[in-house]
Amino acid sequence: MIALSSDFMLFRMGNGEELPFSADMITVELTGETTTFFDAEFVKQAAQAVFHYFRQEQERQAVTMSEFAEALEKVLRGFALNFEERKRAVEPSPHTIGEADLGELACESGKGCELFFFPRLRDELQEQLRKGPKLVHFSGLRRCVKQLIGAKRWNAQCRSLQDEIIAYLRKLASTEAGTDGLSLRVD
Repeated sequence: MIALSSDFMLFRMGNGEELPFSADMITVELTGETTTFFDAEFVKQAAQAVFHYFRQEQERQAVTMSEFAEALEKVLRGFALNFEERKRAVEPSPHTIGEADLGELACESGKGCELFFFPRLRDELQEQLRKGPKLVHFSGLRRCVKQLIGAKRWNAQCRSLQDEIIAYLRKLASTEAGTDGLSLRVD
């Protein structure tokens, strides 16, 4: 068997045939109302991100077309929902504390699905900020990290992902909330 280049992955077709594709070779055609949400470049980048997820993060050599399509659909649906929510945004209420459970967000994303977790985390922070709190409390960080990595015990990889999540939240809070005096608590 010929070795597959690191920037290619085998796609299993419905008839059992396997074809090698690179991220740049993938094209996606959208139909219906999804064409109003996304332009061609955005969809191309999303497809490349899903390709990277399977090839690099999951270290997969092959994927079925349906697996790839389902993952891409999940990513695009997340962005479409975010778009719809922004259109329907309401006035923030005067709450003082916003609460969210990182462990639940990780469970919604699935084991080993950082690709889906970070956009979901961004959406959750934006939802909390629309309520206008002075403090946003994210709980369940350890459970979240272990769920995403699939670890039973805390290790160096867990620590690295924990630091990445905290840095991501800080960055989001500073860009999304600006200088409104928002405090973040993550534990």
